[in-house]
Amino acid sequence: MKVTDTRTHARTGVSLTRMGLGCAQMGNLYRVTPYEESAGAFRASWDAGIRYFDTAPYYGFTRSERRLGTMLTDHPRQDYVVSTKVGRVMTPDETVGPQEEGYVEPLPFRPIYDYTHDGIMRSFEASQQRLGLLKPDILYIHDIGRVTHGEKHEHYWSQLTKGGGFRALVALRDQGLTKAIGLGVNEWEIIRDAMQVCQIDICMLAGRYTLLEQESLAFMDDCARQGVGIVIAGAFNSGILAGNKKFNYADAPADILARVDALRTACEEEGVTLQAAALQFPLAHPAALTIVSGARNADQLSANAAWFEEDIPASFWQKLQARGLIADGAPLPAHGG
Repeated sequence: MKVTDTRTHARTGVSLTRMGLGCAQMGNLYRVTPYEESAGAFRASWDAGIRYFDTAPYYGFTRSERRLGTMLTDHPRQDYVVSTKVGRVMTPDETVGPQEEGYVEPLPFRPIYDYTHDGIMRSFEASQQRLGLLKPDILYIHDIGRVTHGEKHEHYWSQLTKGGGFRALVALRDQGLTKAIGLGVNEWEIIRDAMQVCQIDICMLAGRYTLLEQESLAFMDDCARQGVGIVIAGAFNSGILAGNKKFNYADAPADILARVDALRTACEEEGVTLQAAALQFPLAHPAALTIVSGARNADQLSANAAWFEEDIPASFWQKLQARGLIADGAPLPAHGG
């Protein structure tokens, strides 16, 4: 499998390279990333043949969209696919501190949740200007769900359903201002709920269908049957499959650590890199269109691309499934991708 391979979503015609670049690091996620480092990651991704780029107003409190938009202006519009997100309106605020919500030196714009019709439209129009694009290819509703909002979930869900949020997304698609609409979330259950009330096209699901976690398998099967494409994000599960001990952005519990150790042992027996297995496994599912991986600089991007293209024998996946490390019924990658 090559990063330059593509897969096309049947209903919308959106064609995505099998690896995309996630641009949260362009927003100084966890530490300052100088512009030149971000530009280096972008150039390395472009040189590798990656043509799908994902961003959001929230990343760096508008910094990521601004940076990515500047980089994309050097390339013909028809040569790439870009997605961004709605659901937060970025509001000028002088009180934004030096580190907020994981972003270092965020720009002075406070993210305010707003999933109403007007909120979606305001967010979309602001993203058009920051990106320098009239028509981003995919528009995701960012971060909605019961885990995200807790007791306020029904309030925000009502903004989408009764407050016109979904209606705004459909209107943008119908007007040709975006090709595909969906959700960008960490909770597969909320995508399932959205499928009941709106014809969504493509969704980004972070951390819920990975080498480590396949509880969403039945949901993924439903997406394949209904023609909803899934963009896989968070394939390293907060980094635990890439060398740290974090899971869901917190210290990993003992059972997760034990499962990772078992996966690592199987990798060592077969001469397979754990990161390569993590990047390649989810794409075997027919609902999965692409995998988005973040990179802070050119070296990280090059490492991700090399893992993605590492040759893994079919026997490796069969061994994992036989040991109960991959769910029964989960599609397995073919040899060579």
